[in-house]
Amino acid sequence: MPNGETPSSHQNTEDVYHVPVLLKETIGGLAIRNDGIYVDCTFGGGGHSREILKNLGPGGKLFVFDQDEDAQRNLPNDDRVVFIHQNFRHIRSFLRLHQLDQVDGILADLGVSSHQFDEGSRGFSIRFDAKLDMRMDVRQGKTAADVLNSSSEQELHKIFERYGEVSNAKTLARVIVEKRKTTPVDTISGFQAMIKDVVKGNPNKYLAKVFQALRIEVNDEMGALKEMLEHAVQLLKPEGRLAIITFHSLEDRMVKNLIRNGTTEEIQVDEIYGTKVESVLMMVNKKPIEAGEEELKRNPRSRSAKLRIAQKKG
Repeated sequence: MPNGETPSSHQNTEDVYHVPVLLKETIGGLAIRNDGIYVDCTFGGGGHSREILKNLGPGGKLFVFDQDEDAQRNLPNDDRVVFIHQNFRHIRSFLRLHQLDQVDGILADLGVSSHQFDEGSRGFSIRFDAKLDMRMDVRQGKTAADVLNSSSEQELHKIFERYGEVSNAKTLARVIVEKRKTTPVDTISGFQAMIKDVVKGNPNKYLAKVFQALRIEVNDEMGALKEMLEHAVQLLKPEGRLAIITFHSLEDRMVKNLIRNGTTEEIQVDEIYGTKVESVLMMVNKKPIEAGEEELKRNPRSRSAKLRIAQKKG
C-alpha cells in the first residue's frame, strides 16, 4: 500500500517517529557541499536532516519544513538548523523571509510519518477509534469527517478512485451519501460500520486505500506537491540538486514530468514537428531508485518508495 502504516521497531527518537527510507541513496544524490544551503521539506523524525548535517561544515545551513507541530520535538540542538512550521507548498515565501532566493539542494520524503499513524487521536489509522480528522496541520479547517459529510457523490467517487484506486469507488460514494442522510460520519468506527457492506477483498487493505484517499484530499497533498515542485525549480542554484521520494503513482508522475518537461503537468509532444519544452533540470538517475532487499526486510514501508534525483542545468 502506498504511504502505508508500518510503525518502526527501532528505538531511537527519530526512528520511532519515522524511519527514513533510501537514506544513503538520497544523501548521496544530493551531492552535499560543505558550505551549502539545503532544505528538507519533510522534516518528520529528522532522519534525513541528521545525515545532511553530518555532511555539512560549520558554514552550511539547513532549513527544515514540517506542517505537523509534533515534528519540532525532533529538532537537533544545532545552530545550522532553522525549523519552519509550515506546509512545504510555502517553501519560496518562507525562504524569502530568511533572505534566501537560491539554495544548493532540496529534499522531500512524501511518506506519512509512522508517528502520525501511531497517534490514535489524529484519526489516520484504522487501528484506533477516534474522530475522523486526518489533518497533518491541525490549524487547517477541513477534516476527513467534513469531506465525507459535505462532498457530493461525484466528488467522493473521484477522491476514492483517483487517490485510493478503490475498485468500487462509485458504489462506495453512493452508499456514503445515502447513509449520511440519517447518520452523519463522525468517528472511525462509525465510518467502518457505515461502509461494511461494500468492503471488497481484504478489509484492512480496502480500508487502507479508502483512508489514504481521504488523507490525500484532506491535506490537498497533490496540490501542495505541485506548488512545492514548481517553486523548487526556481529556488535551486545552477547545478543544485533535487531529491524527491514518492509513494504514490500520481506523486511520481508529477516529479517525473517536472524533471523531463520543466512542469508537473502532462505535455503533449507535437507529433509532426516533435517540439518539446526544454526542462532546466536533468535526470541524475535514469530510472527511479528503489529499496534493496536489506532495506525491505528492515523497513517494509520502503516497498513502494521511489527516489528521483535531478540537477539544475548550469
